[in-house]
Amino acid sequence: MKAPSRLIITAAVGLAVAVAATGCRDSRTTAASSGGTPQVTIMIGGIDKVIYLPPKLTEQLGYFKQEGLDVRLMTEPSGAQAENVLISGDVQGVVGFYDHTIDLQTKGKCIQSVVQFADVPGEVEIVSTTQADKIQSAKDFKGKKLGITSPGSSTDFLTQALAVKNGVSTEDFTRVKAGAGPTFISAIENGGIDAGMTTDPTAAQLISTGKGKVIIDMRTEEGTRAALGGLYPASSLYMDCAWVQNNKQTVQKLANALVKTLKYINDNSAEDIAAKMPAEYAGGDPKLYAKSINDTKSIFRPDGVMDEEGAKNVLEVLSSFSPNVKGKKDTIDLSKTYTTEFVKAAKTS
Repeated sequence: MKAPSRLIITAAVGLAVAVAATGCRDSRTTAASSGGTPQVTIMIGGIDKVIYLPPKLTEQLGYFKQEGLDVRLMTEPSGAQAENVLISGDVQGVVGFYDHTIDLQTKGKCIQSVVQFADVPGEVEIVSTTQADKIQSAKDFKGKKLGITSPGSSTDFLTQALAVKNGVSTEDFTRVKAGAGPTFISAIENGGIDAGMTTDPTAAQLISTGKGKVIIDMRTEEGTRAALGGLYPASSLYMDCAWVQNNKQTVQKLANALVKTLKYINDNSAEDIAAKMPAEYAGGDPKLYAKSINDTKSIFRPDGVMDEEGAKNVLEVLSSFSPNVKGKKDTIDLSKTYTTEFVKAAKTS
C-alpha cells in the first residue's frame, strides 16, 4: 500500500489581514456608506501578483468610483485562504481562480465567476537551477519537493494535475507550502523546494537572477493547451450565487469597471500599465516589474467572458486527481459556476 500523500508546511511570512467590520456579514444586500454609495469588499489571493492585477488597476484608474462604488480591496497569500473569508460572509467577492467554484460546488456551496479575467493560468513551474538537470518536465516530479502557495490552492490543484497527466502519482512527491514572492524565492534558494508553481513578478525575479528556470509555461494559450489539454480559465472575480442574485445592480457596476480595465490592459503597453500601479509593487526594479507584466498581460481577456469549452476542461482536469471532484463529475452543474450576464451587458465607455 502506498504511503499517504505528504504535505510539508514551511514557515512563511504572510500578510496579516484584518477583515474590516462593515456590518454586512452574511448579508444578502449591499452595504452602503452614509452617502448611499454601495460598499463591496473583495479579497484577493495575492494582490501584487500580476495574474490578479485587474482589480488594483481598476482602483488606480478610478473606474470603481466612476461607477459609484466604494470597493475595498484586501489580500490573503493564496486563493484557498481567500475563499474561506468569502464563505464565512466577511467579504462579498474573491479574486482568485475559477477552479475553486467547481471544487466548492462539491461541498454544497454555490459560488460563481461573474467576471472572467483570463483563459489560462498565468502560472509557471519553475525549477531551481541546481536541479535543472534532474527536473525537466512533470515526468520528473517523483521524489521531489514541489512548492505551492498553500494546500487547496490553485497552484496545489495544478501541480497535482500535471503530475497525474504525466504518470506520476500525487503520493510520489512532496507538496510544500512556499507562498509567493520572498518566501517562494527563499525556498528555492535554500533548497526547501526543488521546483514550484508561481507567477510573475516572482518568476521574473528568479529568472533575472539566474536562480530559476521555467520548465512549464502556462502564461500562453499554446503552453496551457500543451500542459493541460485545453484552455484553463483561471483568474476571475467570483461571488456567492445568492448575493449576486440579490445585488444585481452592484454586480453590474463591478462588471462595468472591471471590463473597462481589461480593455485598458489590452489597449496599453506593459510600461504604461506598470506606471499606473503602486510604486511598491515594482520592488525597487520598475523595468523588471514592467517586464513581468509584459510576460503575463496576454492572459487577460478584453471582454471578461468565460470560455465555455475552457470551463469544461477545468472540470476534466480537476476530476483527474481531486478526491472532491472524482466520482462527482457527472453531478457538477457548470452553469452555476459562472455567469456571463453582467460582462455581456457591461458599459465600458
